[in-house]
Amino acid sequence: MAEKVKRPASKRRAGGRVLGLAREPGEPDWERLLPDRDEQIAASAHWLRIVGEMRERETFSESNTHSVQRLILAYLVYDRCSRSVAVDGLVTEPNKDNPKAIARLSIYYQAMREAEKTTERLEQQLGLTPGRRAKVGKVVKKRERSAGADAFLGQQG
Repeated sequence: MAEKVKRPASKRRAGGRVLGLAREPGEPDWERLLPDRDEQIAASAHWLRIVGEMRERETFSESNTHSVQRLILAYLVYDRCSRSVAVDGLVTEPNKDNPKAIARLSIYYQAMREAEKTTERLEQQLGLTPGRRAKVGKVVKKRERSAGADAFLGQQG
């Protein structure tokens, strides 16, 4: 009787793809960048959504890959921080042992705001926001020109 082969955790399917084996061309290795499995899956889903939209509008280029990676990491930082703010609150309570301590705005809230600013800037640069879509130019694709005589004479120069 054949044994059932169990795929290692790093090779499980996410969104119809096998993580760790098949990635979209140019897609970062999320397993190396992110320790959390759920974040790896979320990052890959963000990548597919963003790059798919950019390709559809013909604004994606290989030179954009690192900008898209930074955008996705900013999304993930925002999500991490928003979970902490939701659990712990917007204000960090003062240390009860220190009489001079004061309540402060949560460091997670501050990081969340920075991630939001980064996200907005990168989305604008990549032309992902509705107001900036018209300002982002299409990626020029190289086209090979050929004439009917090329088939007879062969490609010239």
